[in-house]
Amino acid sequence: MFFSQLTTSRLFYTALAVAARFLLHPFDASGGDILVRWDALHFLDIAEHGYHWEHNFAFLPAGPFLLRHLSPFAILLVHWLLAYNSLDTLYSLSLLHLQSHHLARLAALLSLIPFSPATLYLAPYAEPFFTNLSYNGMLCCARKQWFQATVYFTLASTFRSNGVFLAGFIIWGILFPYLQQKRIPSLKDLSIVILCSALILSPFVAHNLSAFTRFCLASSPPQWCANTLPLIYNHVQSAYWNVGLFKYWSLSQLPNFLIAFPPLYALFSYALRYLFHFTGFIVPSPPAQQFFNASLAPHAIHALFMSCILLFASHTQIVLRLAPSMPFTYWAAAFILTHPHKHPFASRAWLPWAFVWSVISVVLWVAYLPPA
Repeated sequence: MFFSQLTTSRLFYTALAVAARFLLHPFDASGGDILVRWDALHFLDIAEHGYHWEHNFAFLPAGPFLLRHLSPFAILLVHWLLAYNSLDTLYSLSLLHLQSHHLARLAALLSLIPFSPATLYLAPYAEPFFTNLSYNGMLCCARKQWFQATVYFTLASTFRSNGVFLAGFIIWGILFPYLQQKRIPSLKDLSIVILCSALILSPFVAHNLSAFTRFCLASSPPQWCANTLPLIYNHVQSAYWNVGLFKYWSLSQLPNFLIAFPPLYALFSYALRYLFHFTGFIVPSPPAQQFFNASLAPHAIHALFMSCILLFASHTQIVLRLAPSMPFTYWAAAFILTHPHKHPFASRAWLPWAFVWSVISVVLWVAYLPPA
């Protein structure tokens, strides 16, 4: 299923990248390969030299590990397999939650239009792996396969730090029924939640611990080692990338907020509409509608939480890279397209924006121009 559509999409954007490389001179030619840009340069540096500098620790180890041990052809093959599996998994997940073949197919097809070249399954980035592992873990959660989900989410956490938040799907799936029934969770289920959450958190903890032993046990440890929680990841994000609450809110960043607006609008509007509609917090059996099924609740909460982080305490434009890892993004887009009376402008603008921006973003990427 979707093989021809996936092939057409990937060939089109690959041809576009190649054409742009021949027609445009990159702003910075240090990347070499047309797809080696921005964070990919950090991955390649870590793969070759290891974690030597503080700023290296902004990146989790799985991406550099694969670059170190796999040939370019092997990575390309893995990316292709991931792309197909992600598409198939998104369809299966959408079918489970939306209970509609039409809507599941629509969500899957919408995912073929990339918000960012980093999500194209072509560039050596962490996002394709993170997205695939997240989708599979979420599908396991929908099937109540908690330990399989834990494996997927733990692997996802070796690619991106926000993988730790995926534990919320397991916590919700196991504990929410107790909350609905106003019962105390069993010791067995509490133990499962704690164990699964600890495993999902472990890659992030290990990453920070390796930095602590490297820098903080030295004769002249850096200042961040004296923090209450001496986490190098938090330090690096703040010191080197200026990440923090409202730090990105400046007039000079207005263009980045504008290009991030469409996916943020979709995520916020659908998540808030869903959570206002979903009465399952207080009523055991909320009305069953395709876009408001009770099973969508953890996805809505996760999407709203991540959107708030991206809007208020991050480089907001990276929503273009992270939104595809949330199936809720494509369900939100499908909701907009199938409810023009609720979104009269967005329902007409979504597809033209998505396609035009996907083309522009590939050209900007090849030219080594923002957004990253």
